[in-house]
Amino acid sequence: MIMTSHTETRHSDPRDTSAVGKNPHPRNFIGTAMRVLTSVTGSEFADKYKIREPLNRIAYQGTKTGFQTLGAANRAFKAAQGGSGQAKRLTTSPKGYFNLNPDDEQQMIAETVREFSTEILRPAAYDADNAAEAPTDLVKRSAELGITMINVPEDFDGAATERGVVTNALVAEAMAYGDMGLALPLLAPSGVATTLTNFGTDEQQRTYLPDFAGEDVPQSAVVIAEPKPLFDAFALGTKATRVPSGYRLNGVKSFVPAAGSSELFIVGAQLDGRPALFIVESDTKGLIVEADPGMGVRAAGMGRLLLQDVAVPASALLGGAEGDAAFAAYRDVVRLSRLGWSALASGTAKAVLDYVIPYVNEREAFGEPISNRQAVAFMVANIATEVDSIRLVTLRGAARAEQGLSFAREAALARKLTIDKGLQIGLDGIQLLGGHGFTKEHPVERWYRDLRGAGIGEGVVVL
Repeated sequence: MIMTSHTETRHSDPRDTSAVGKNPHPRNFIGTAMRVLTSVTGSEFADKYKIREPLNRIAYQGTKTGFQTLGAANRAFKAAQGGSGQAKRLTTSPKGYFNLNPDDEQQMIAETVREFSTEILRPAAYDADNAAEAPTDLVKRSAELGITMINVPEDFDGAATERGVVTNALVAEAMAYGDMGLALPLLAPSGVATTLTNFGTDEQQRTYLPDFAGEDVPQSAVVIAEPKPLFDAFALGTKATRVPSGYRLNGVKSFVPAAGSSELFIVGAQLDGRPALFIVESDTKGLIVEADPGMGVRAAGMGRLLLQDVAVPASALLGGAEGDAAFAAYRDVVRLSRLGWSALASGTAKAVLDYVIPYVNEREAFGEPISNRQAVAFMVANIATEVDSIRLVTLRGAARAEQGLSFAREAALARKLTIDKGLQIGLDGIQLLGGHGFTKEHPVERWYRDLRGAGIGEGVVVL
């Protein structure tokens, strides 16, 4: 019989959405995280880790009884004036080694997000997948986790003092453990905040980052992918042309989560034969959004951006400088996003593993559990092996990026493993469930489709 890990997932009704609700919006990040966690798990977590009293002291006591929903074109991003002219950058901390153990803060954040994803996201995933849209109240409630704030420097009312690539990887993994499709629109604004923090100019940061540290985070996304066969992220079809007022963008972008409700995009486009990133607000003339649901990650509400002579100012070029600097920023964003997609694949693959283990132990054929058959046991063992391979390579790449070291090799390896092994894990999960694997009664068929999407995704989840 195959042993079940402590993270074993029980067979719950995938149609149950009763867990989706609204909570107050505390301002303090740690108070926010722990408030959500205790609302999900009750008092056991607080008692286990002896944090009840500290929690009561740090939790923000004020509450708000309503939400103000802003349409995609209603937010006014006002260009910031003044400033030092020096963009804020988070520091890196070279350690000289690869530490597999998360620190206490990382552990707390990962456990918080894992509980949120399993208790809130997973029950809502079935209906969201059918509707090809994430529930609005779910998106709002996720803001309480503070996963965007931890990528905004303290100068802009955020909580970040140094780069947290590993933390972001753990968050993406934990979020996808609940459901990858719902994780995408929840993580996309964090990717924009990370990109602005790492590569934005002083003016760009002062204009946009304060909104990502507030209670009403704008839905947004880093948009790289394009709808064409054998897409190459470094040979974009979208073009940027210089004009007297700045740049004019033309092309089609795809794989944009929550496209219809997004207020801000960071768009990849070819400039003088090399890719660069441009900040585009959703109400810019010539920008058209189309729904584009696909085979997998349907809950993300995927859409396309049609860029038809979209005029943006010169200040919209991420980093502010053309040439090598703009290309280097684009290259690192692509690599960080590939690590992000691999982290998502790792989380979903772990969900598959934790689902099939109790199934094969409980399912009987010819008077015994099917896990007693070598073919079944070996298949489960292969899934466990490949889950670890994706996860460890991804975390190694994240650790090197966090320390300011080259992570190109690890990003490429993680991408390769996600494409080959991630899809195989989903396929094996369906195979182990037999006829049940083909039905929507069990979530494995959805996870299989989502893992296929992780192998082709670009942008969006930038660690």
